Amino acid sequence: MLLAMPDRTVMQPPEAAAGAQLKLLNEYQRDFPLITRPFARIARETGLDEHQVLTTLDEWRGNGTVSRVGPVFAPRRIGASTLAALKAPPRILDDIAEMVSMHAEVNHNYAREHEWNLWFVVTAPDAVSVARVLRQIRRDTGCEVIALPLRSEYHIDLGFDLVHGHRTTARAPRVPMRPVDMSVEQSRLLKALQGGLPLVSRPFASVAHRIGVSERTVLDQIKAWGDEGVIKRFGVVVRHHELGYRANAMCVWNVPDALVEAMGARLAGVERVNLCYRRERAGTEWPYNLYCMLHGKDRDEVRARWEQLRSDCGLRDYASAVLFSTKRFKQCGAHYAREVAHA
Repeated sequence: MLLAMPDRTVMQPPEAAAGAQLKLLNEYQRDFPLITRPFARIARETGLDEHQVLTTLDEWRGNGTVSRVGPVFAPRRIGASTLAALKAPPRILDDIAEMVSMHAEVNHNYAREHEWNLWFVVTAPDAVSVARVLRQIRRDTGCEVIALPLRSEYHIDLGFDLVHGHRTTARAPRVPMRPVDMSVEQSRLLKALQGGLPLVSRPFASVAHRIGVSERTVLDQIKAWGDEGVIKRFGVVVRHHELGYRANAMCVWNVPDALVEAMGARLAGVERVNLCYRRERAGTEWPYNLYCMLHGKDRDEVRARWEQLRSDCGLRDYASAVLFSTKRFKQCGAHYAREVAHA
C-alpha cells in the first residue's frame, strides 16, 4: 500500500515505492542501525525519506502488520517464562481466552485444534511471578492448566524472509543460558524497550530521556546485550498472518530423552522450520518434548511440510501431533516488568 505524503515529499513511481516498502519490512527485522538517527539511514538505504519510513512503520503497527520495532529478548537470559495450555469447554473458549489475555504477563494466546485448545505464554520478572499468574488463571477459569517450560532451544528467532519464505539460518548457542543480573539503570532500560522504540527521528534519545540517562548509554547497553545474547535480534517484528502466512501449526513429538538433543539439532537444520526447541513434558497429560513451528500460505502446505519433516528427520517412529492455530487472541512483545512512566 502507498501512503499519502505531504507536498514536500518527492513521490516515487508506485512499483519503486512498493519495492522500497518491502525492503523496509523485510531487511530490517535484524541488524537494525544502532545509531542516533536509525530511520534516516534506513531511508537512504531503501530510497524513501525519513518521514516516509516513520509514517509507514506507524501505519503497519496500527494495522497489525508490525508488532513493534525493537528488541527480541532471549527468554532464559532475563526474567522467567513458560508455554502453558488449558482445556476450555469449546462453547466458552472465547470467554476463557479473554480472561487469560487480561493478564499483562501473557504475551501470546492462541486457540489450537486439540483437546488442549488454548495455548499461551507467560513471561514475568521471575519464576515465582510466573507460578502466581498460572495459579490465578487456574482459579479464574476453572480449567486445568499445564506448564511446559523451555529446556533447550535449537533454532533462534532471527526473522523471516518475506520474499522467499526462508528464515535466517542460525542456531541457538550450545552453552548454558544463565539469567543476567541487572542494575537498576539496566532494568529501567529493559522496561522502556520491551514495548518497542518510539517512532521518532531520534528514538534512542527519546528512550534515554525517559529513563534519565544519556543516548550513548542506551546505545552502548543495547549493543552489549546483543553481544552477550541477551537480545536475540533488534529490528522490525512482523506478524506472519497479516503478511499472507495464514496457516501455522505447532508440531510436537515424544522423543526419548537420550535422543531428543540430536533430533532437535537435525530438525532445526531444515530450512522451513521457523522455531525449534525442547520443552518439559507434563506427564501422561502431555507427553511431548520436541517442538517446532511451521508457517505456510495454507493448511495443505503446512501439513505436507510436516510429513516431509517426519520422513527426512527420522521422526516417523515417534508419537506426534500437529496443532493448527484457529484464532489469535493476543500477540505482543514479552513484558518482563511494568512499563516506565514518561518523565
